[in-house]
Amino acid sequence: MKELTWAIIGPGTIAHQFAEAMQALGRNVYAVGARNRTKGEAFATQYGIEQVYDDFEALFKDEKIDAVYISTPHSNHDEYMLAALEHGKHILVEKAITYNTANLAKVTELAHEKKLIVAEAMTIFHMPLFKKLREVVDSGRLGELKMIQVSFGSLKEANPTNRFFNMELAGGALLDIGTYALSFARFFLNAPPDQILTTAKKYETGVDEQSGILLKNKQGEIATVSLTFRAKMPKRGIVAYENGFITIDDFPRAEKAVISYPDGRTEILETGETARALEYEIQDFESYVAKGENPLHPLTVDVVEIMTEVRNKWGITYPFEN
Repeated sequence: MKELTWAIIGPGTIAHQFAEAMQALGRNVYAVGARNRTKGEAFATQYGIEQVYDDFEALFKDEKIDAVYISTPHSNHDEYMLAALEHGKHILVEKAITYNTANLAKVTELAHEKKLIVAEAMTIFHMPLFKKLREVVDSGRLGELKMIQVSFGSLKEANPTNRFFNMELAGGALLDIGTYALSFARFFLNAPPDQILTTAKKYETGVDEQSGILLKNKQGEIATVSLTFRAKMPKRGIVAYENGFITIDDFPRAEKAVISYPDGRTEILETGETARALEYEIQDFESYVAKGENPLHPLTVDVVEIMTEVRNKWGITYPFEN
């Protein structure tokens, strides 16, 4: 497998984790792009990165670069993805991959045209535990899926200038933490929902502060999702089947799940390591590129569609949306 030459755009907190994961895997990051050159140079010095760009277009034109990891605010993911694809780069992009279905469709179309890989850095789709749970579920021993409950609460400082509450940066709980909860629900649902009920409380800036989302598909499977930016809540998912239910705490990077059976027995599944979450993403992405398969996960597409419909029901439109 040819080792990819990587660039990072947006040297924030998660980019540090990505660079550390690359080092843990014995990989090198060749370039970093940052609007603030001083910040970019400090990042490059910390991780031994050769090239620093404060002009993203110049970074995309650099022919040495094979793949770009995008960790900017999700309000401009689509802009950077399209530019990277135009210049022949594979893309691994942080969640939420983009803020609406129309933009994701443009990215998908261009990726197929250019025969390039686009993948979302959604830990749930890459953690070994979820791959193991897929085997358990597909074996049929738990019976039919009935109900999913998933919650995620994060206590953010009530600051209207913070990106979490900024309409101009596609703020709100849905695209930040809700994308995890919805990805969890969609991972276990056997088909996308055809019914969505929801309600939300808006913050003073107009973004969603907290919400409840109810999903139901044609098989009658139901998922309830609870989100809040103003209170701490467990990152907990419960998936109930006829013959037992699965409980996963801290589900975004989980390494452990408990299966509880009707007779009181429990079974513990443990695999993977929470601390290696980004390593698994990188390894899967490298595998996608080596196989030449565009893996834009159909579940990723479904989650963006759900989030777009949910926002439409709330009447929340970002200022930059058409």
